[in-house]
Amino acid sequence: MFKFRDGGTAERILKDIKALNVDCRLMHVCGTHQDTMVRFGLEELLIEAGVEIRQGPGCPVCVTTGAEIAAGITLAGSGKTVCVFGDMMNVPTAAGTLNDAKADGADVRIVYSIEDAVRMASSTDKDVVFMAVGFETTAPTTAVPLNKDVPKNFSVYSCHRIVPHALEAIFSMGEVKVNGFIQPGHVSVITGLNIFEPFSSKYRMPQVVAGFEPLDLLMASYMLAKQIKEGRAEVENEYSRLVKKEGNLKAQELIAKTFREADKAWRGFPVIKKSALVLKERYEAHDASKVHEDILANAHYADDEPKGCRCGEVLRGVIRSEECPMFRKACDPSKPMGPCMVSHEGSCNIAFRFSARR
Repeated sequence: MFKFRDGGTAERILKDIKALNVDCRLMHVCGTHQDTMVRFGLEELLIEAGVEIRQGPGCPVCVTTGAEIAAGITLAGSGKTVCVFGDMMNVPTAAGTLNDAKADGADVRIVYSIEDAVRMASSTDKDVVFMAVGFETTAPTTAVPLNKDVPKNFSVYSCHRIVPHALEAIFSMGEVKVNGFIQPGHVSVITGLNIFEPFSSKYRMPQVVAGFEPLDLLMASYMLAKQIKEGRAEVENEYSRLVKKEGNLKAQELIAKTFREADKAWRGFPVIKKSALVLKERYEAHDASKVHEDILANAHYADDEPKGCRCGEVLRGVIRSEECPMFRKACDPSKPMGPCMVSHEGSCNIAFRFSARR
């Protein structure tokens, strides 16, 4: 049993949630939240208390489209050194995977940070492209070296996304009824709370920013159930030990200086307006989409999901991973059909790793 520092327990929180007698469906948009939910068996405990939680589009690798990965494959196939995070390597696309390209002799390298890619570019005459993936949390780390002196042969292919606009898309699509949102703590450290306010005022949607420990998620669930019971729609901060209302102003300034918002499709979604971060014109000398525009024009942009894969519906919260007929059958981490089974932040990968233990 998980214990609060003040002597409370997870059992007590669950009892308090159940006492509210509110049957509700919540959604979070964070792979780490999903990992905590499944790893510690919180899903079943919360359902017994009347709270169901679905994962939304909170896995950066998962929402990156096949077309963007195909662009990386095309750049690598043309002789460029393409640097990616490890979770990107086995995401299947109509053009194969980045791992396939590497096996065919292309120079695809796993890095742990953009600084690794910058150092690589400093030690070679080859063109080095870093595929930048992630939400507001990682966008500042991409911006930092670009605002310093980077090698001329270094460029960034930006696949960064912005969380609030995906939530707007979920509201507008109306496929799944959600009574409240558990907002991601790490994103909120950067953005602060204000970016979520429109969802409470416009949609009357209760929201709680939560940390990543089991008690964080249980407490966030209680706070949301209490808002629903009382008919409130506010943005509350469970993760106050790290998240401030104003967020990280320096990081916000760096993002605003380096990127502009752009319309872009997400895996499982249509084009979402102003949902992506692309480099501003002043950085075009290091913008792979400009520097290598002629090569990218020949990329294979087919973006169809593999037949039978329902990753898009998982990302929209329409179904749970276990409801996909391919789960644990035609699709597992050794032969993934979609990115939700590839990435460690993907719902299917998490379910595969932990649900079998119970």
